[in-house]
Amino acid sequence: MTDDLDDLKSMIDAATPRPDAARRAANLALAQKNFDDLQGSRQQPRPTPVTGRNRLWTGVTNMLNTLTSKAALTTTTAIVACGFLVLTPAGQDLLAPREHDFGATPIPTAEQADTLQTSDEEAAFDDTGLGAARSGTAELAAAEAAPKDLMAETNAPPPQPTARAALRDDAALADDLDMIIVTGPVMAEEINRAAPAAPALGLVAPEPQPVITQADTESYANAEPNPLKITSEDPVSTFSIDVDTASYSVVRSSLSRGHLPPANAVRIEEMINYFPYAYPAPEDDSPFRTTVSSFETPWNPDTQLVHIALQGQMPALDDRPPLNLVFLIDTSGSMNEPEKLPLLKQSFRIMLDQLRPEDQVAIVEYAGSAGQVLAPTAASDRATILQALQSLGAGGSTNGQGGLEQAYAVADTMAEDGEVSRVILATDGDFNVGINNPDALKDFIAGKRDTGTYLSVLGFGRGNLDDATMQALAQNGNGTAAFIDTLSEAQKVLVDQLSGALFPIAGDVKVQVEFNPAQVAEYRLIGYETRALNREDFNNDKVDAGELGAGHTVTAIYEITPVGSPAQLSDPLRYAPNSVAASSDELGFVKLRYKAPGEDTSQLIETAITGQSNPDTEANFAAAIAGFGQLLRDDSYLGDWGYADSIALANANRGDDNFGYRTEAVQLMRLAQSLSE
Repeated sequence: MTDDLDDLKSMIDAATPRPDAARRAANLALAQKNFDDLQGSRQQPRPTPVTGRNRLWTGVTNMLNTLTSKAALTTTTAIVACGFLVLTPAGQDLLAPREHDFGATPIPTAEQADTLQTSDEEAAFDDTGLGAARSGTAELAAAEAAPKDLMAETNAPPPQPTARAALRDDAALADDLDMIIVTGPVMAEEINRAAPAAPALGLVAPEPQPVITQADTESYANAEPNPLKITSEDPVSTFSIDVDTASYSVVRSSLSRGHLPPANAVRIEEMINYFPYAYPAPEDDSPFRTTVSSFETPWNPDTQLVHIALQGQMPALDDRPPLNLVFLIDTSGSMNEPEKLPLLKQSFRIMLDQLRPEDQVAIVEYAGSAGQVLAPTAASDRATILQALQSLGAGGSTNGQGGLEQAYAVADTMAEDGEVSRVILATDGDFNVGINNPDALKDFIAGKRDTGTYLSVLGFGRGNLDDATMQALAQNGNGTAAFIDTLSEAQKVLVDQLSGALFPIAGDVKVQVEFNPAQVAEYRLIGYETRALNREDFNNDKVDAGELGAGHTVTAIYEITPVGSPAQLSDPLRYAPNSVAASSDELGFVKLRYKAPGEDTSQLIETAITGQSNPDTEANFAAAIAGFGQLLRDDSYLGDWGYADSIALANANRGDDNFGYRTEAVQLMRLAQSLSE
C-alpha cells in the first residue's frame, strides 16, 4: 500500500509544480479558519462527533498534508469537505482577509463561473472521508484509477461517487452538506445567480416551492349577545327553538386546527343542543314534554339559571312513512378539497344503510349549471346510487339558484300522500351564481316549504364557509343545519340521529317566557340571538319558527337576578309601578306553541317556573356548555369563572355518554384553555 501511495505522489509531482512552504501553510490556515468560523468555535464552541463531518475534515487535512506539498493548483484550488467548498482563483492569496458576512461576500465573476463549469477538478471521497484531488490532465486521470485499484486490493468498500455526482444523485449526502463557500462564504443561491451554468456542479439547492394559501372568506350568521333586560320594563322574551348543531362542529374544527374560533361563529344554543339529553319523555300522545327548573348559577352564586328542556317523542321506526330524498350536491371548484366533496361522498354512503327499500333517492348536482345525476331510485338499489355518487367531480362556479330549483322540481315528482320529502343540500355555501343573497334565498325557500318538501343543509370544509347563507336556507326551509367536519360527525348526524333530522313531529315551535318583576329584577337569554321573535309573533300562526324532529331534545337557558340580589346591575327606578304580582312566588311562566305536521293551527302548552331546586346531571352539563360558549364569545358576565371551572363542571356531569360526545367536549375545553393562554 505504501508503494502505491509513493507512485501516486510521483505522478502528482510530475504533473504540477511544487508550491513553497509559505503558500502551503497559508492554505491550511485559511481552511481551518473557515471551518472553525462556520462551526461556531470562535464564539461558542460545540462538540463535533467522531463520525460524519469530523471524519471528513480529518480526511481533508490528511489530503492537504500530502497533496499541497506536492502540487500547486495553478488555476483553482478546490477543497470539498464537511459540507463546504473553497475556491480561490490563481494568484490570489488564500490568507487575504475575508469578511465572514454573507451579505458582504464578493460573488464570482463570469470568468470564474466559466472556470467552475468547465474545470474537471472535483473531490472524490471514500468511506473514511479521504479523497484524491485530480485535474483534467492525462497524468492525473491515470492517478484517479490508482486509489480505486488500491482499495480493491485491500478489500475496502468501493469509493463513493464524486462530489458532483453525490450531490446530484445521493439525497442522503445532502444531510452532511450544510454550507457552500466560494472565495469566502457565499450562499448556494448567490452562486446560482452569479453563474447560471454552474448547476452542472450539482451544488445549487432547488428553488423553494411557494406556499399557496386560500383567502379566508367565511361568513357567519350571528348577532350581538343578548343584552340584560330589566324585568319591570320588558318582562317578556320570545324566540323560536333551534335544533341546529353547525356551530359546535365549527368550534371543534377551529380548535382541532390549533386556533380559537371566530367569536361570531359561536352560537351558544347550537353548542348546548349538540348533545342528546335524558330529559323526561312525553307521557301521553303529545309530541314533546316540557321540563322547567331553576338553580344557582355556576359562575355567580347571586344569580340563578332557568333551565327549559323539551323532549321530543320517538315514534316506532316501523311506523315511519316512506322517505323521498333529493341529494343536492355542490360540485363547484371550491369543493375540490379532501374535506369537502370526498368527505361528502363518504357521508352519504354511510347514510344509505339507514334507508328502507321503499325509500327513494335522487341526485342533483350544481356547479356552473345544474343537472340531474340520478333519477329517483329505490334505496335498495345501492349499487346504482353509489355509482352516481362516485361519478361526481368538482369544477366550475356555483349556481345555487339553478340547483335549488331543479332539486325542488325533482322532489315534486317523487312526492305522494303520506310520504315525507326532503332536499338535503351539501355545500360549502359558496354561492356565486344566481341567488347569492341570504334574504333572497330566504324568500325563495319560504315559498317552497308550503309544498311539504323540507330542506336540510350540510356544510363541508373551511376557508370559504358561507354559514350565513346556509342558516338562512335551513331556517326557512323547515329543516336543520349541520356542519360535517369528520366522518364521525357524519355518523352522528346521518346515522345516529337520522330520524330526528328527517322526520318532524312538531312545526313552528315557539317559546315565550314572562318573568315576574316581583321576584326577578333582571334576566338575559343565553344564545338564540338569530332566533329572536317579536312578542306579537308568538300568537301569529303565519310566523315561521323551528321544527322539532323525532326524539330531538331542545334546551334553553336564562340567567336571572332575583330582586334584592347584590348581583343586580341596574338601579331600581324611583317611580317604579306599584302594581306588581308580589303575591306570587313564581319566578315566571313558560308558554310554548307548536303545530302538528300538516296542520295550520298551533296548540299551546304552559308551564310555571317555580322556586330554586337542585340541578340534575343533564342541567349541570348544559350549564357547563353554556359557560364554555360564553368563554369563547363573550365572558363579560362570568367574572373570574374560567375554562378550568367549565372543565370541572362538565367532567362531573358526563353521565352515561354512550357515544363519547361529552368526553370530546371536555377535550375541546382543554384545547381552548391552552390556546387562550
